[in-house]
Amino acid sequence: MPSCTFALKILPLVTGRFGSRASCPALAAVRALSCTAARCQLHNVKGTGALTGKVDRFGGVTVNLAEIGLPADISEKSFSTLLQDSLLQWKADGKVAVWLRVPISLSRCAAAASTHGFTFHHAKHDHAVLALWLGEGESRLPGFATHQIGVAGAVVDESNGKVLVVQDKNKTKNAWKFPGGLSDPGENIGATAVREVYEETGVRSEFRSLLSIRQQHNHPGAFGMSDMYIICRLSPVTYDINFCTQECLRCEWLDLTELAKTNETTPITTRIARLLLHGLERGFQHVDLTMEELPAVYSGMFYQLYHRQLPPTLKP
Repeated sequence: MPSCTFALKILPLVTGRFGSRASCPALAAVRALSCTAARCQLHNVKGTGALTGKVDRFGGVTVNLAEIGLPADISEKSFSTLLQDSLLQWKADGKVAVWLRVPISLSRCAAAASTHGFTFHHAKHDHAVLALWLGEGESRLPGFATHQIGVAGAVVDESNGKVLVVQDKNKTKNAWKFPGGLSDPGENIGATAVREVYEETGVRSEFRSLLSIRQQHNHPGAFGMSDMYIICRLSPVTYDINFCTQECLRCEWLDLTELAKTNETTPITTRIARLLLHGLERGFQHVDLTMEELPAVYSGMFYQLYHRQLPPTLKP
């Protein structure tokens, strides 16, 4: 019988037989065997006796417990021992932070990590991420994302000065607003506006520019976090309305002059209606923040930059 299994099997018998744990010589031997038991699970971990992870350019280490070959039944004590040895190695190597990605199936490892100073950073779907600052002074680790991004599309028909608006269903006030919703992870702002407009109204459109950004903190609809609400200008590709009756009470092409004056709307919608009227009268180059995609400093990646158009003489 393996020593680790033997220790676990005889422990209840020894404790019950001798009564007092503190004075039992046989129990001391059992404890030694239980320590062996805690370490015998670690022999199945890939590589050396320390956890392996990816080192980032800031001097931190990220360890994904789902990918390093931990035994599925590893105990909290065994993982604590392994983590302690790893922390000693990381500190000796001058690492400044450790990130632990812990799947739900190994949640007991999070409890073990907490005894070494780790705290929760965030959780998503099937895993949690814990963090520990090893550098000097107070922690300089960034906080998790704390905002939600809402995007609306103001679809303007420049031929007649009308804009597509909806009234949300199940609202205490049936105010006219631009169709929109939350941006999905990895989705560009313009794509969100086009998608949400089509899902709510049945009208297909194309992205033209960014018009405004509203920032609001402690938002009740964002679990008390901060909310960014972005309104884009879109041009219609189709005009027939087939709105979603589950989300919208009404949907119409409304004259911008009427939308700018009516009391059946919100302050932000009124302000954007006036901005769009100004664009129709003076030219949208005076109100648009156009988008240009540029290469990021990270190899192979790109970002979207929004700003007023530059004169041709200042363009690269």
